[in-house]
Amino acid sequence: MDLRQLNALLAVAEHESFSKAARALHTVQSNVSAHIARLEREVGATLIDRSSRQLTPEGDLVAQRARRIQAELQAVAEDLAAMRSNLAGTVIVGVIGSTARWIVQLLLEEVSRLHPLLQVVVIEATTTSLLPLLLQQRVDLAIVNLPTEHPDVETEDLYTEDRIVLAHESHELAQHERIDLTELSRHEILLPPKGTAFRDEVETDARRAHVNLRAKAEVDGMRLLASLAYANVAPALLPATATHGDTLDGWRTVAVKGISASIVGLARNRRAAPGPPPRAVEDIIRRLVIKEAKTHPHIRAIDSNLEPPADPDTGWRP
Repeated sequence: MDLRQLNALLAVAEHESFSKAARALHTVQSNVSAHIARLEREVGATLIDRSSRQLTPEGDLVAQRARRIQAELQAVAEDLAAMRSNLAGTVIVGVIGSTARWIVQLLLEEVSRLHPLLQVVVIEATTTSLLPLLLQQRVDLAIVNLPTEHPDVETEDLYTEDRIVLAHESHELAQHERIDLTELSRHEILLPPKGTAFRDEVETDARRAHVNLRAKAEVDGMRLLASLAYANVAPALLPATATHGDTLDGWRTVAVKGISASIVGLARNRRAAPGPPPRAVEDIIRRLVIKEAKTHPHIRAIDSNLEPPADPDTGWRP
């Protein structure tokens, strides 16, 4: 068993195609097929179903171990670079859309300033999509909606944010600065699907208030919900940062009484020890959240009463 065989297995698993895996590995398809065949002979099991190009149960087990091996090898180079006080490598960060729209630019700029040899790759997706990527070690860390109960995911609260209604000024809801759940329940609104953390928490609050929310449509993705609201499909119930910085003329954000705030936090794979680069990116994210929370009326950093750590090179604090 060698790394080329394991890399071939992971490439086929990701691309579900021997030819696409070969292109991704900058080799020819016959080499990929040969590596997979040798690996299957060595472990004594079929790892890829040739008809579907999907991993078999045995293949999935081997792939999980192979991803850990890849992560450990990357960590060796990262640790050595950190010993030279010169962080290098790639950190893949998953971010939910409502947070991505304001933090990604700041994050990329700050990482570039502090660690010019460190590359950040950002994947924007919903919490339900990011958690499997985290467990498969296809992202190093993720900013997600909390809580999440998966035993292999450890989390850290970053901030809370209010939930607001985005409505066109012609809509009845936009005539108020603040409404309660009873008023909200009289109107059809855009909501995330049932089963998402945001929707489940809102429904819990609605039941407590003895009202039923009326969904005009259910959409999994806060940025898409905001876009549909701006298209005047219907008012949308959103976390405040989904409209952060660009509420358009003619649209209003309305606070909602009786709905608990959203919690957004960092998530990590409990089984994968983070190296210096992911830890450095996490530290920058924490400082940026504290800085941003001071300027946004609907965001509250969890530890906003604590002074953020100073930059070791410049002494800068958010």
